[in-house]
Amino acid sequence: MSDDEPLDLADVLDRVRRRDQAAARELVEHLHPLVIRIVRARLPRRVAEEDLTQEIFLKMFTRLDQYQGNVPFSHWVSRIAVTTCIDHLRTQQRRPEFRWADLSENEADLLDAVLTDQNDTQPDDALAATELVHKLLDQLKPDDRLVIQLLDLEQKTIAEISALTGWNQSLVKVRAFRARRKLQKLFKELERKERT
Repeated sequence: MSDDEPLDLADVLDRVRRRDQAAARELVEHLHPLVIRIVRARLPRRVAEEDLTQEIFLKMFTRLDQYQGNVPFSHWVSRIAVTTCIDHLRTQQRRPEFRWADLSENEADLLDAVLTDQNDTQPDDALAATELVHKLLDQLKPDDRLVIQLLDLEQKTIAEISALTGWNQSLVKVRAFRARRKLQKLFKELERKERT
């Protein structure tokens, strides 16, 4: 297709749905200026514009069967682009970077005692420990935080959590396992930042 020849969108979409790679490339090339403009206008911190653009195109292709044709295709893609950017911004607000300097003096002392295996923490430190746990939990995705909160802090059973959330018991176990691993990773990152 030459640059001055208009894109036959219906034909290209039909070919894309039949898994035509050349048509998919044509569609991406046609939409790239629109998508990159949206991304640059709403780019979240610490997210590369090309990564976000690729994520938008991936969503577009995976949801192509949902496009009904009620609105222009470019509007439909724009909506995916804007929503994806907003989701990234929300994620950053929920999980901002967490540093040792963000801790209060009591929290830092308590964490240092835990990291160095000192067993002389006072009962007064329970409040600081609780605050530290909540600061670490705030770094998790909402579902991960919920499963840890219910399972470990509120001591609910897997069956109770399943009933409360609607997740099957296997999913509860998997989420809890992954959330604990993420917490350990956050804790180790915090420890590493303290040593540097």
